[in-house]
Amino acid sequence: MGLRMALRWGCFGALSVLVGCGGMDDGRSPEESSGPGRTDAEVNAPAATESVEAAPTLTLHDGHQVQATPPVAPLPTQFQPAFHQSLRESVSVGSFTTYRIKVPLGRAGSRVRVTFRSGDGSLTLQRATVAKAGANGALGSAPVALTFGGQAGFTTGTRTLVTSDPIAFPVGFRDEVAISFEVKGALGKSRIQAFPDSWMRTGAFATTQGALGGQTWEYATGVATVDVEGAPGRAFVAIGDSITEGYTGTWNDTRNAWPSRVEKQLGVPVVNSGASGQGFWDANLQLPQEVLSLQGVTDCVVLLGVNDLAAEGMTVPKLQQRMTQLLDQLQPMCKLWVSTLLPKEKMGADGGDFELMKAQRHEFNAWLRSLTRAQLIDLEAVTRQPGNVDLFIDGLEVDGIHPSVEGHRVMADEAARTLKAKGGL
Repeated sequence: MGLRMALRWGCFGALSVLVGCGGMDDGRSPEESSGPGRTDAEVNAPAATESVEAAPTLTLHDGHQVQATPPVAPLPTQFQPAFHQSLRESVSVGSFTTYRIKVPLGRAGSRVRVTFRSGDGSLTLQRATVAKAGANGALGSAPVALTFGGQAGFTTGTRTLVTSDPIAFPVGFRDEVAISFEVKGALGKSRIQAFPDSWMRTGAFATTQGALGGQTWEYATGVATVDVEGAPGRAFVAIGDSITEGYTGTWNDTRNAWPSRVEKQLGVPVVNSGASGQGFWDANLQLPQEVLSLQGVTDCVVLLGVNDLAAEGMTVPKLQQRMTQLLDQLQPMCKLWVSTLLPKEKMGADGGDFELMKAQRHEFNAWLRSLTRAQLIDLEAVTRQPGNVDLFIDGLEVDGIHPSVEGHRVMADEAARTLKAKGGL
């Protein structure tokens, strides 16, 4: 059989052809995979010949016969995302360099698989491992090697997703793991530094159990997704901009971002597909690689549009059309949730008409509140001042645009409350 290596090329053509792009290897062999016209539910359902064996009749010492307890059918398992990050930027290294990225996992299970994303050029990965994370760049357990179609590494082209083979590696909910990998070429990279205790060092050190050394490197790099196999359940993805990615000022930590805080409260994965600076246009363009490629997602939460307000040529009907286009792509995949836009007390670095921005935000939020195809999470309502919808409550913002760490806590509390009330969690 060929390599079980999921290669996904970016979809950068017209938006009309975006639907249907993406999808990642689920770890099954070709003869186990769904094939055309078969759903995952059909593939994972036991065949008719796999019915539970009838319990045998036992004869006791006094001659009485009893029916033994029938064997228990094994519980179903499924790979679902436990970590995800949009990697919009690109970083290149000319010689083999080891990255050790420390990520939190929002799902418990017995096996994991890791998806890597190349950057603006080819990428060669020669070795990768996963281990429980220790402190100061050290590993908290012995590293376990990842393989790709049975091989130690791979070479791939520009903006491609490559998924490892599943490996036995039990993890618990909110465990932190260290993914170490030796690479040269171009890797996808996040736009903000939000992964403390991540490192890079020139050379090949993926199996080094002690501190990696080198230099700190707090960008999510190379690692796009970590899937964990366990009992199937709800799994959320949050789609947004820097507010969702977790920008809180001069120091960021993905664990402080509102999706991570919701995950901790609800006990289910809420993976982060926020990308700083993005609006609806690039969100639609990148959706196949960054969201539609995820398997096992049940719910999608969209907090998007702040960067589109008062942009050149932008109108509220255009905002509505682009949000509709996004929801159209997501609806076959997941239950839809949308959030109102937070207060915005000033224009961004690109400038613009401040009064127009405020008017567009008010009108767009009113439209979001009227939607019937998606459930509403009203984050504006809990972050705005009671007497002025254009101002944050004191202490909930850092620069008039982005929430503070406390602001993320307030947002997470409201999102978790709404998801419990309307989502049956």
